[in-house]
Amino acid sequence: MAHIESINALTLATHDMARAVGFYEALGFALKYGGSDTEFTSFYCGGQFLNLVTVPPSKTISWWGRAIFHVSDVDEFYDNACAHGFSPEAPPRDAPWGERYFHLTDPDGHELSFARLLEPET
Repeated sequence: MAHIESINALTLATHDMARAVGFYEALGFALKYGGSDTEFTSFYCGGQFLNLVTVPPSKTISWWGRAIFHVSDVDEFYDNACAHGFSPEAPPRDAPWGERYFHLTDPDGHELSFARLLEPET
């Protein structure tokens, strides 16, 4: 029986492509296609992609959930976000489900989580 193997891409809406591209580039996302002056932009995200699509101001962007990205070093990623003037919800912390993480909201209100699996205790 066929089964789902992975998520290939996540597409987020934005009212301001230049602002959104600047935000994701500051966090270290590498541009694959598009850019600040396009209607559609795609960033590499490991073996998958994070896409941005411009929507008109009349279309409301509202809470939909949270995208979770595994990163190589949560604390370094947090420090970089803060150095760019972004305001994460709280400093990185260890979760009882076995991840170290922090949350950050992008300029269009999309919730992002940056996490890394904790090493099992020996």
